[in-house]
Amino acid sequence: MGVPARGALAAIVAVTAFVVYLNSLNCGFVFDDISAIKDNRDLRPHTPLKNVFYNDFWGTPMHKEQSHKSYRPLCVLTFRWNYLIHQLDPMGYHLLNVILHVGVCLLYFRTCLMFLSDSATFVSSLLFAVHPIHTEAVTGVVGRAETLSSLFYLAALITYTKCCRSRRSTGWRSLILSMSFVFTAMLCKEQGITATAVCVLYEIFVVQKVRAMDIFLTLKAAFGGKKISLAWSSEGTKRLTVLTLVTFSLLILRLHVMGSKLPVFTRFDNPASVAPTPIRQLTYNYLAAVNLRLLFLPNDLCCDWTMGTIPLIESFIDPRNLATIATHTTVIGLLVTAILTANRQTSIVLIMSLAMMVLPFLPASNLFFPVGFVIAERVLYAPSMGFCMLVGYGWSILSEKRFKKLTLFLIITLLAAHSTKTFMRNYDWLDEYSIFMSGLKVNDRNAKLFNNVGHALESQGRFKEALNFFNMAVQVQGDDIGAHINVGRTYNHLKMFKEAEDAYLKAKSLLPKAKPGESYQARIAPNHLNVFVNLANLIAKNATRLEEADLLYRQAISMRADYTQAYINRGDVLIKLNRTKEAQEVYERALFYDSNNPDIYYNLGVVFLEQGKASQALAYLDKALEFDPEHEQALLNSAILLQELGRAELRKVARERLLKLLRKDSNNERVHFNLGMLAMDDHDSASAERWFRNAVALKEDFRSALFNLALLLADEQRPLEAAPFLNQLVRFHPDHVKGLILLGDIYINNIKDLDAAENCYRRILQLDPMNIQGLHNLCVVMVERGKLGLAAQCLEQAAALAPHQDYVHRHLAIVKARINRLPPEQRDTEVFDDSFLRPKERSFSMGDVTSGNNAVGTGVGNVESTGNQFLGKTEHVFGNHHGAGHKKNAADVLNTIPHLKKPARVVPSETVHERPSQTVAKEQQEFASGRVFGKNVSPDATELTIDRERATKTINSEKHAGGTAQKDMALS
Repeated sequence: MGVPARGALAAIVAVTAFVVYLNSLNCGFVFDDISAIKDNRDLRPHTPLKNVFYNDFWGTPMHKEQSHKSYRPLCVLTFRWNYLIHQLDPMGYHLLNVILHVGVCLLYFRTCLMFLSDSATFVSSLLFAVHPIHTEAVTGVVGRAETLSSLFYLAALITYTKCCRSRRSTGWRSLILSMSFVFTAMLCKEQGITATAVCVLYEIFVVQKVRAMDIFLTLKAAFGGKKISLAWSSEGTKRLTVLTLVTFSLLILRLHVMGSKLPVFTRFDNPASVAPTPIRQLTYNYLAAVNLRLLFLPNDLCCDWTMGTIPLIESFIDPRNLATIATHTTVIGLLVTAILTANRQTSIVLIMSLAMMVLPFLPASNLFFPVGFVIAERVLYAPSMGFCMLVGYGWSILSEKRFKKLTLFLIITLLAAHSTKTFMRNYDWLDEYSIFMSGLKVNDRNAKLFNNVGHALESQGRFKEALNFFNMAVQVQGDDIGAHINVGRTYNHLKMFKEAEDAYLKAKSLLPKAKPGESYQARIAPNHLNVFVNLANLIAKNATRLEEADLLYRQAISMRADYTQAYINRGDVLIKLNRTKEAQEVYERALFYDSNNPDIYYNLGVVFLEQGKASQALAYLDKALEFDPEHEQALLNSAILLQELGRAELRKVARERLLKLLRKDSNNERVHFNLGMLAMDDHDSASAERWFRNAVALKEDFRSALFNLALLLADEQRPLEAAPFLNQLVRFHPDHVKGLILLGDIYINNIKDLDAAENCYRRILQLDPMNIQGLHNLCVVMVERGKLGLAAQCLEQAAALAPHQDYVHRHLAIVKARINRLPPEQRDTEVFDDSFLRPKERSFSMGDVTSGNNAVGTGVGNVESTGNQFLGKTEHVFGNHHGAGHKKNAADVLNTIPHLKKPARVVPSETVHERPSQTVAKEQQEFASGRVFGKNVSPDATELTIDRERATKTINSEKHAGGTAQKDMALS
């Protein structure tokens, strides 16, 4: 067949490979993609590029015990390039995976042509392109390590064949290029090094044309004392020497990178690895049979084969041993055929096919060293090349005989079935819920699958459903510490704290017990220590048990000195205990073990805020942003601090940080609010109003946003627009004093509802009997009603409470002077009721504020109410907005008294955060308003209080200790 025809066949293979994976472009990040991409800081542009070469595949430094020791920097670089172009949009990652698969198929087509006929090559390549076993490697984004490594693996083999074309030349240029491809393949995934072994076999059996029987006879003669030498070219010897040196050099380099420590796996990751002899050997050999069966019949694919998926073979009479015997017999039979056959072409095809099938599989086979999984479908991507070559060659032999039509029908049926299976299997990888549920359909003995379905439901907020799956995980694997932690965490989400604590205590009881003479740290899975942190975090919710929580953190740290999560959470508890200096030392100790952790720098910033050291706090917040420019808490709180420094150029930086947060999460009401505060600082009322309205729309009970929006509208001479927001404020926060003052002012000055205004001020005095502003304004209501006697008594009470407030005494004198000018019969004789100035042991209700005649709704304090309630006459609020300005207001009443001056403003303080806060309040200015107090209320600065939410968290332990991450590792 000519080159154009072969090109057409290759094009068909490429198109087929692309089409069967076309629907994978709609899939998201699932399973190991979360750890390798979404949570891997090495992908972020702000992370130094060199980190890619110092950290493992998952972003953990190779020298750390937590590292999986999987060193694949070139694969991580491609993820980083993806992130640079389109951040975390999954489609781009999946598209590149599919393109790489197409590239591998084309190189595989070229490789098969070296050993097979055109038709056999076409069949083998099509089978490889559509084989369902590849879905995890192609549709799962982390499978890129397989496709990328295989791409350079085949490139190394093809390039090596070029240096062997002349028996008189070593072909150094092609040989060096080939070895470069081997090195590159190994930097994509460890099994890439096996390309050198395949090249060795190619040199021996194809280039040097040594027959397998010749080697067998040479070895037999050597054992018999005879000396027989094979015909061998000196150039071939040089190439084999280079291959041997490169192989050992790469192995030494790989061991050096890995360091002296092996990766730590739990017995749940690979149960056979801790089983005694001969159970371990029987099980491992059976796993080879399972892998071969998946290549022959990929009908029950599963994303996770760990834990109890494949029960251990504990006896020689276990019937599954027959599958092991059949597998080894098949491989040995093919090897014997390759040795004994007189057909050199058959011998070469069998040898090369077996080499390409067996050699890449050996590092992940568990036969030489244990790995972190039982079976991983994606590691069969490269070995399937040899398998597909055997199938293609077998089909070509059968088709040359009498069964040509039958074999053609069968191979078309097989390819169609595999294509359909692959296309449908891609849908299972759509999201985490679908992939793990698909696993449960074929495997109900794996607790990790139940755990991961629970995680998927938990991420959707479906906690009750998640709890059912976590409990099923506990039933399947009762000693799985991670499953019990998951149960506890879910109970915590459901506010069932007693049950959560019981679950955590059960998990803690399953930890290995220390034995004399043995290291406790060496015998416990590092991530199982999360139970201490989760339990301590739960206990710390009770302020009386903070010391108990601190003890648990210290226990975890004593077991593992570099357990930074324990330091982070312990620091939070120490701050609650007001031991900020000790918290600072704890965080600094954590930095010693993890100097690149932005959460630790953020928490140190919080500590310095607690200590009143704003400049040092800002420095640490900026340091957190240096390591993670997307750190949301650091962005928000540093922006607030920058704003409070009061300089226009720093406000610009603050605005940029807040807008960056807004691009990440447009539904964060705190960001909208603080952008509004920045706009107020810049005297941009229109923008401030827009940001405050956004904040209130996102959170209807947002205390400070409601007040500041209402105050802004009132300052803009739009009090009737402000009134509904004040009503909403006191409905959710009936103790908001400044809101009640402003609302009372609007009642007096604009709505003319004196009853509602009086109730507002009486409510203020119930909350704070010493509030002179509320009491004075109540006196003004009495003046406006013409009850000067009551007003005088009221002002006398105010003067007694605030003897140094000159304006109160002046107003009292003016009122008394007016009374003295009235005839005795016109003077009111009511007695001022000052009972509200004494604290009352009762809760506040709507009737305390709302005028009985004008009440609308059911109660200010009733947060459940959703109606447009207002503390006054609805028709006044939503009626003629222009008429109010022409009505006589309460200030005018006092202005009729000669020489009356307005009082200085009184600013009630308030703190809305649960933790002690450093409030940076705006400078209090005097307002030259002619009104009583309505405009003499300062902007609510409580949200300028630094956010005290620290980077503490209840660790989702199942992500590591019960394991959503199935991380395959070859040569480590």
